[in-house]
Amino acid sequence: MSTELIVPTLGESITEATVSKWLKNIGDNFEADEPLVEIETDKITVEVPAPHAGSLKEIKVSEGTDVEIGGILGILDESKGKKPTPKKTETKEEKVKEEVKEVKVETKSSPAKSSPSARKIAEENNIKLEDVTSSRSDGRINKEDVVSHLSSSNKTSTKKGEREEVIKMSKIRQTISKRLKEAQNTAAILTTFNEIDMSKVMEIRKSKNQEFQSRYEVKLGFMSFFVKAVVKSLQEYPAVNAEIKDENIIYKNHFDIGIAVGTEKGLVVPILKDADQLSFGEIETKIIDLSTKAKDGTLTMDDLTGGTFTISNGGVYGSMLSTPIINRPQSGILGMHNIQKRAVVVNDEIVIRPMMYVALSYDHRIIDGKESVGFLVKVKELLEDPSELVLGI
Repeated sequence: MSTELIVPTLGESITEATVSKWLKNIGDNFEADEPLVEIETDKITVEVPAPHAGSLKEIKVSEGTDVEIGGILGILDESKGKKPTPKKTETKEEKVKEEVKEVKVETKSSPAKSSPSARKIAEENNIKLEDVTSSRSDGRINKEDVVSHLSSSNKTSTKKGEREEVIKMSKIRQTISKRLKEAQNTAAILTTFNEIDMSKVMEIRKSKNQEFQSRYEVKLGFMSFFVKAVVKSLQEYPAVNAEIKDENIIYKNHFDIGIAVGTEKGLVVPILKDADQLSFGEIETKIIDLSTKAKDGTLTMDDLTGGTFTISNGGVYGSMLSTPIINRPQSGILGMHNIQKRAVVVNDEIVIRPMMYVALSYDHRIIDGKESVGFLVKVKELLEDPSELVLGI
């Protein structure tokens, strides 16, 4: 009996996907729910599981080919599934041996403890995943671990003598390119700048980090302060949290903050839902979780859906100043940058302070100059005197 393997629904805005890797060959057997093929959309990479036990009879869509949602990926033969082994009476000695065997098998490194992208790179470069060291506490191997292993082994996919390498753009990279260009062509983007004295935020982090870490099991970072400051500023300047739809302005009464994360495949923006209701500890925990999922390629559609405003931290890469592009259909994005000690004037005296340039890019169709500058000044004031953020008053 044959059945069709269908591309599942992956979200309202997603109409097609690309087959990035078949995990089974024609004729291979599989169990129910075992991953058969890896597909990539403009936002996420997912594995399509087997609806039942059987074997792969036919591949309808080859690797690197686009397929519409609901399209047929392959044909499955249900009759050729793995047959259950008849049970036999075991002696006490045989049972003990079998239990020991099972324990040994469980201790081996398994592909299930690795991300799809990690397995793909490992297979393409003939690398055994058990030889790769995980950088994570749970032992899961991600793409960065495999890439690091490749670098340390002095292996490269480029043949000697080749001067150029042509690689097809991924769905994610194609979508990033398209949306950034659409943002520039559609919105009237302007950028305003300011600088923030980070002294007090750094003092709080230094004095409270150990206590914070023991309570929440994560470090107290800068991002939680910025998220808190952004939310309060958005509440005061609602146009920055709004969007244009047709001839209407939609003002959002919720604060879902996108956190831009750079991955090997490109920039993704997972969403920190209802950020106004989160504590410092919850913000830091959720950001780490979303960043880890982004780098492992395990983000879900729910992680990427929505968003009313975005924060991008180019400072982690050493950027001193930039003009970020808004993430449509949002109307504003805040760019953070690296912190540098600079000479500034305080009370008519020249002092050395840790300073950060910040940039707000905004859609001038909906946000006026007064609102954009006021918003950024509010963020500056809240971070230079974070008592309002910490005490909640």
